[in-house]
Amino acid sequence: MSFPGPDTRVVELRVPGLIGTSPEALLDAVSTVDVAGDGFGRVIRPSDRLRRPAPGPMLRALGRAVPRTLEGYLWSRMTSGGASKATWALLFPFSLANVAYWMLPPVPQDKRGARVLGALCRGLLRVAAVLLTMLLVSQVAVISLDLLATQCLGTGCVKWAPSWLQQSAQLRAAVGIAPLLAMIYVLHRISSTNWTVHAEDAGGDGAFPGTVLRADPDTPGLLCLHTVVALACVALLPLGGPFHVPGDVLGIVLWLPSIALIVASLIASAMGRGAGRPGRWARRTLYAFGTVLVLVAGLRSPALRGTGLAGTDGMVEGIGAALVVVSVLFAVLLWPAARYAKPAWRELPLRLRPWAGGWAAAPVLILAGLLGGGFGAGMTLSVRKLLGAELRLPETYLLITVLWGAGLTAGVLLAAIGLAIAVPIRRRRRGIPEIVKLMEISPKQEKEAAAAWARSAWERRHLHHLALSVSLLMAAGAVALLIVRFGLHAAPSWFEPVAGIGVFALGALAAGLLRIVYTAAKSPQRSRHLGALADLVCFWPRAAHPTVPPCYALKVIPELAGRAKEHLAEPNTRVVLSGYNLGSLLTIMTAARLAAELPPEQFERVGVLTVGSPLQWGYQRAFPGVLPHASLCKLYTKLDGRWRALCRGTDIFGGGVTTWRHQVVDGALLGDGYLKTGGVGPLSSVAEPESGVLIIGGDHWLPDPMRNPTGRHRWSPGVLKHADYLADAEWDNAVAMAAGLR
Repeated sequence: MSFPGPDTRVVELRVPGLIGTSPEALLDAVSTVDVAGDGFGRVIRPSDRLRRPAPGPMLRALGRAVPRTLEGYLWSRMTSGGASKATWALLFPFSLANVAYWMLPPVPQDKRGARVLGALCRGLLRVAAVLLTMLLVSQVAVISLDLLATQCLGTGCVKWAPSWLQQSAQLRAAVGIAPLLAMIYVLHRISSTNWTVHAEDAGGDGAFPGTVLRADPDTPGLLCLHTVVALACVALLPLGGPFHVPGDVLGIVLWLPSIALIVASLIASAMGRGAGRPGRWARRTLYAFGTVLVLVAGLRSPALRGTGLAGTDGMVEGIGAALVVVSVLFAVLLWPAARYAKPAWRELPLRLRPWAGGWAAAPVLILAGLLGGGFGAGMTLSVRKLLGAELRLPETYLLITVLWGAGLTAGVLLAAIGLAIAVPIRRRRRGIPEIVKLMEISPKQEKEAAAAWARSAWERRHLHHLALSVSLLMAAGAVALLIVRFGLHAAPSWFEPVAGIGVFALGALAAGLLRIVYTAAKSPQRSRHLGALADLVCFWPRAAHPTVPPCYALKVIPELAGRAKEHLAEPNTRVVLSGYNLGSLLTIMTAARLAAELPPEQFERVGVLTVGSPLQWGYQRAFPGVLPHASLCKLYTKLDGRWRALCRGTDIFGGGVTTWRHQVVDGALLGDGYLKTGGVGPLSSVAEPESGVLIIGGDHWLPDPMRNPTGRHRWSPGVLKHADYLADAEWDNAVAMAAGLR
């Protein structure tokens, strides 16, 4: 690496994490100003009183003050705020199915069995995604076509409705179908949006982390399949559903193509890449044909003349049963697929191996189905309550309420056992951890830190166990309930009280969802919960389900890389990519892209700082195919010690990134971690007596609470956990090390 000269300057490019961070908080400045970007991806700098870009604080290194240019890249406008983004909360089950696609284990290309299983798993995921679309449309149709248009308007439970509307089946069908067509159009528009990238996207070496993230070229074809299958579902409902053939010729003529469209869409989705990519005019023809089917089927509407829409029972039950079968088959095939990939992590410690041995995508898909059914049932029950009439619902809704009642009870019990029993027992058994004694300077601080360490360590290690356990328990409960209800044709006496809990749970779920949507539409700056969910699920490109928001990572990563290249064009400039929280993943993937694209003499002036990062305990284990251990090790070696990580043991969301297996021996922190020379091996810590920071490998373990203020740097009292890393003076020290100045 070239020796820094007197004209060396450092550009620190900061990237925020979850939930839209303000520009001032990101740069720790009084005011900021935009210097580049397009409004969605904003590059900002501190500003003076005249709103001009100002230089950042000097960086102490090499025994002198090194100029530092401070910049930030804000991407929160891509996931938070506005009425259009408020609808994204309704698509959370779709997003979970899409996330499950990226959680699949890597496929060893030298093993044919692994390639076949990988293709089957991806095909089943896309089939499950189509079924989730059908489930959403059918459940909304239960509200619009069945409860409102058929039962309520047909029997006169709505007193304000005019008599001519109640007496005309065709007009009632139009009232019921119009919201469904509008919803399908909105979903199609959401799926068609993408972010404009103002940088060259040259890709990168697949051996580095995150370089497999790509926009799927099959997305337009998948979007067509989902839109057509949604229209076919709406057309089938007035015709009596999928299991009832109409008795007249026109009904049969409409029923057969509707069934054919659904079957063809499922088959094309299962075939995967390249199978469902119709041309632009072919897609428009299919949309027009599906819309005509819906309108003609609704206008003839013999089923809307009764007291209930007969097709809803068969439609909801059929989709639910198909989703159960596909999920079970996916879980069965995923197990041997994960076994094929096991050699990639067999030598790793348990805390670095993928969740559930690479099988975690199966519970996530199950959770997507449970949430999809729960959202629809919760909204239906809420609408029936608002209408104030005893309207008939599909029989499977009773099973859904029982299932969610049992799931809520089990989840509360498991969480209570973990947080109220397991954490205190662990705390008393371990006492004050030795690492806390190395960093803190008073018994009071040691006690506060030890309690926070115990809770955060338990949650990082076991929260995914809790979520997976609840998902699997509810899945087993769903199978058992189906057997009891349709196999034994019985409804046990305990159904009623458990169903009551389920009605409460689903009502709360629907009310909370609608409140989030309303808040996001009315006050975008207050939609923090929606923003957090969007930040997590919108990180991933569309692969299994096209009807999800566009992936912001595909815009942020190339634009960050492009901005870094602009600064690196000056030979005396060094660039440090500082990522906080989820932003650390963006910076790691940006560094990986730069490592593959830049010549060595330029890349040696690139450094990375990850802060409060969930990379090791969370994303590396949840997405082994995107962030494999070997690729992270290779990037660390390529950076040659310029990958630094700030972490706190009290931080529930963040943790160690480059080291693991920590233990204190003879007053020193030891552990294993990535080596600058390549591979992994044992490491020993270096302590900074004044601040209490322990540096081991690339990790900087910070004391929390911070030690007493020195007057030379901003200070924050109390246990900070995941907040205010900028208050610690070690941030500047880590930036200097990442820049290669120490």
